[in-house]
Amino acid sequence: MDDLWYSEYHSPNVRFSIKVSQQLHHEQSEYQNISIYESAEFGRFLTLDGVLMLTERDEFIYHEMIVHVAMAVNPAIRNVLVIGAGDGGVARELGRYQTIQKIEIAEIDQRVVELCQKFLPRTACGFNDPRVELHFADGLKYVRHTQNKYDLIIVDSTDPSGPGEVLFTKEFYGSCHSALSENGILINQHESPFYLTDAQAMQSAHRRILSVFPVCRIYQAHIPTYPSGHWLFGFASKGMNPIKDLNAEAWEALNIATHYYNTNLHRGAFCLPTYVEEMLKQDE
Repeated sequence: MDDLWYSEYHSPNVRFSIKVSQQLHHEQSEYQNISIYESAEFGRFLTLDGVLMLTERDEFIYHEMIVHVAMAVNPAIRNVLVIGAGDGGVARELGRYQTIQKIEIAEIDQRVVELCQKFLPRTACGFNDPRVELHFADGLKYVRHTQNKYDLIIVDSTDPSGPGEVLFTKEFYGSCHSALSENGILINQHESPFYLTDAQAMQSAHRRILSVFPVCRIYQAHIPTYPSGHWLFGFASKGMNPIKDLNAEAWEALNIATHYYNTNLHRGAFCLPTYVEEMLKQDE
């Protein structure tokens, strides 16, 4: 029997492949093509429209970095809105904070949630938290008419195409600004700076967020299965600074056991390679 491989193009000239033992599920939902595979190296993994979203092996890196950075800056976060995140990983990490009172999740595709609950329970367990309120809704429409409600908004979106495209617009970032409290923080997945198409999407998002938020900083993580392995996140706020306002002692006192994030890494993650800094300066 021939080997079965999942492959996706990271650029027109670069292809990334994982050897799979079987395809566990495949369907076309109302919004996108959803597939789940089993592999020896990365465990089970989810793809949407042929693009890898998460693997059991390295999802902890993404989910820890998109959640804990903001929580270590502002321990007073109580009300959280998550846009996307249909796999449940963001909810799982947020659920580790007893001080959070409510976690609203606006995910456009109900089938993503249902399939992750069935096939990826280690990630989707986040939906079991009683503080989680799931809304199957367009993220832009959900946040559009909200004022001063959330202490933290996390945008765990797909790439800026298909259902995720509206989550990279100036209108969306403006709505997020209005929906945040005075000390509110916006965290978004910010694409990769390495390959040309990803870098252009990263610069475009940065430019639009800069036009809305007075504080806008970029930080990084190494995620092996994402294009180039070098991934960026955005930290934006109305005033809080991710380095100056880091409350390392308060965060460490919580004794949250992480596999990737720590407060030393927090500081270092905002130290970017020169080529990335130069790209960002073009928009500043």
